[in-house]
Amino acid sequence: MATLAERDGRYLLIEEHTPEGLRLNNPAGHLEPGESLVQAAVRETLEETAHHFSPEALVGAYLARFERAGESITYLRFAISGRVGEAIAGRTLDQGIVRVCWLTPEEVRASAGRHRSPLVLQCIEDHLAGRRLPLDVLHTHASVFTG
Repeated sequence: MATLAERDGRYLLIEEHTPEGLRLNNPAGHLEPGESLVQAAVRETLEETAHHFSPEALVGAYLARFERAGESITYLRFAISGRVGEAIAGRTLDQGIVRVCWLTPEEVRASAGRHRSPLVLQCIEDHLAGRRLPLDVLHTHASVFTG
C-alpha cells in the first residue's frame, strides 16, 4: 500500500536508499500479519515520515512489474489518500529513509527519473484528477485478525 497526503499544493514523499540508489517514493510498504490495508497505511506513514496519517479515501489499485538483478517482481499497490498532522519532533524514521519532502506536482513530474517506481507519479496524477472511492470498499475479513 501507499499513501498520498497533499498540503498546500504539495505532496508528502520520502527519499530512501534502494538497491538502485537514492529514490523518491510515496510513503509505502507491505502489510504486516493481522492488519488491514488502512491500518498498514497509518503505520507505514508514521514509520516512514513521523507524521500521523488519517485515511480518507482509496485513490486506486495499481499493478506493476519491476526488474531487479534479473528477477521480475510484480507489485500490487493500493493507494490511500488522507491528511497528516505535523511531524513528530525527535521521531526516528525507518531504516533507509533519508528524508521527508513536500513536492509540488510539477516537482514530482520533473523528478520522474528518480522515482522508486512509475506508480509514484501515477498515484499523484490520479489524486489530482479527483479519483476517490470510500474506504469501505476495502473489506478485511475477520480471519486476518485471528491467529
